Amino acid sequence: MDSVFIINQMFNGLSLASILLLAALGLALSFGLMRVINMAHGEMLMLGGVVAYLVQSSGVSEGLSLWLALPLAFLATALLGALLEVTIIRWLYGRPLDTLLATWGVSLVLQQLVVMWQPYGVSFVAPQWLKGAVSISSGALAGVTLPYVRIFVIVLSILVILALLVLLRYTNIGLYVRAVNQDREMASALGVNTRFVDITVFALGTGIAGLAGAALATISPITGVIGSSYIVNAFLVVILGGVGSIGGALLAALALGFFTSFFESFYSVSYAKVIILLLVVAFLQWRPKGFIVTQSRALEDTA
Repeated sequence: MDSVFIINQMFNGLSLASILLLAALGLALSFGLMRVINMAHGEMLMLGGVVAYLVQSSGVSEGLSLWLALPLAFLATALLGALLEVTIIRWLYGRPLDTLLATWGVSLVLQQLVVMWQPYGVSFVAPQWLKGAVSISSGALAGVTLPYVRIFVIVLSILVILALLVLLRYTNIGLYVRAVNQDREMASALGVNTRFVDITVFALGTGIAGLAGAALATISPITGVIGSSYIVNAFLVVILGGVGSIGGALLAALALGFFTSFFESFYSVSYAKVIILLLVVAFLQWRPKGFIVTQSRALEDTA
């Protein structure tokens, strides 16, 4: 196994980890704060890709379409997430199985709507400046190829997680989120509008998933069922990382991305998934609460 192969696989794993992280951040927020199992989260990723396609097909120039698609995908899926929270989720707090079934129904509806509209999926044409690659043609690393589009996705994920950390650490809404996560009843008694926090966190989570979908559209076609292929790995990231932990989600996304890229280079996709699931089960036997354990009253009450 030469160094060129290892570097290429590590880079592919890092780009996959970036998508998984963006897809899982929203789940880490909503599940950690609200104890909501959102099975429609993958469809938010899918809808983000659809929004990117619609922006480009509206006649916007190729160079400008990506810069419009990213914020519009975030806003559209964030608004849809807020609507979902207000109309369905808010009535099901404290009933995780009910939220699972209700959001699963929403995911099936969204899947079928997109499949009926575009049975074979949609494609987003990446701008010209993302179509090249960093290639090394000489020396010990000759053969290493790093596509610009995957570098862009990695940089985008880094910027998103930094922005999220700044939001949670240095803003009032971040203070409210941390307070509600630690003790919802006490935060409410001190005047924090917990309903506003719930809606904001849920919308933020679905918005980040939509952003991930727009980024994913630059790499692969978006189909009506693409969300279901990412939702399982997104939940694995949340569970492995530790419920409610953003740092843990980052570590788990990196681990899953690297291991997935490594095993899929030797085995079929199905065998690779089986191996990864076995490794996840073995890891959870050792650390059942994930990489980073988050201490909060909300988690203790549902333990």
